[in-house]
Amino acid sequence: MTGRDDRAWCTPTALPREVLAFGAEVRDALGVGAAGKLGVLDLALAPRAGNTRVIRQYQKSPLYVYRPIYLDPGRPDMAFVFLQQQGDGFVQGDRYRVDVDCAPGSAVHLTTQAATKVFKARDDFATQLVNLRAGRGAILEYLPDPVIPFRGSRLYQRTSVTVAEDATVILGEILLPGRMARDEAHVYDLFWAETEVRDPDGALLFTDTLRLRPGEVDDPRSPGVLGGYDILASLYVICSGMPPGELVTVLREALAGVPEVLSGVTQLPGGRGAAVRILGHTSRDVQAAMHAAWDRARTLLLGSPAPDLRKG
Repeated sequence: MTGRDDRAWCTPTALPREVLAFGAEVRDALGVGAAGKLGVLDLALAPRAGNTRVIRQYQKSPLYVYRPIYLDPGRPDMAFVFLQQQGDGFVQGDRYRVDVDCAPGSAVHLTTQAATKVFKARDDFATQLVNLRAGRGAILEYLPDPVIPFRGSRLYQRTSVTVAEDATVILGEILLPGRMARDEAHVYDLFWAETEVRDPDGALLFTDTLRLRPGEVDDPRSPGVLGGYDILASLYVICSGMPPGELVTVLREALAGVPEVLSGVTQLPGGRGAAVRILGHTSRDVQAAMHAAWDRARTLLLGSPAPDLRKG
């Protein structure tokens, strides 16, 4: 039986052949700072005495979290959980898995303490598997800090979300082109991110895949991908409490007030919410646009604007 400390448990199944082409050398888990680490975080949260509390927690270094904090005066019940990573970032052979189960009626904001760095790989690749579940009436926000893929890095990540019909889920991600201060722009080997959302019965609601291989046919700077932009962000607002057409309209209005970005908003399949895509030249501009869209969606759906996350 596969356990949580097993490499197979932490590795996504059905990896694309483009990823497997880099090789996958099987090795035992190594210490913090070495290649080939297995990082595991398994959390369950549920309402308790007016707040959302952690009721189950298992963590295996280099992944860990501290106790939740409560930052939002408009939603004092919401638990803010900061995912942290010992070491500087992903290296070759790393396999990380995060499972977060939000019980019915819970309110959870999951983010990272800092940007995710992905270092150069000479052999193998790194993977991250994130499984999120939002029960009936639950609220879940998953908004990690940007991913920074260094020269020669290879990362495959899969985010799988199970959402009850009356739950509200806001997902977001930002991809930077590399270490911009060093004039590194899209010199990584591979960045592959899959997002899939299902209902509790397992039926697929939607899936979204981003595959970037600089120098290949899907070069990031080609007109059909990023064109003249370097930074890409995505935001998914999954809900049933607001007509999707109205949600699209208010998100477009929010983004119209942010200069220097190119953005688009569309309805999710099945009328389950809206998806936002943002392109920009600087991290500051793109993060401002993401915050504007998140703030507007949050105010409408949760009755509370985006709070100060007190990072940095």
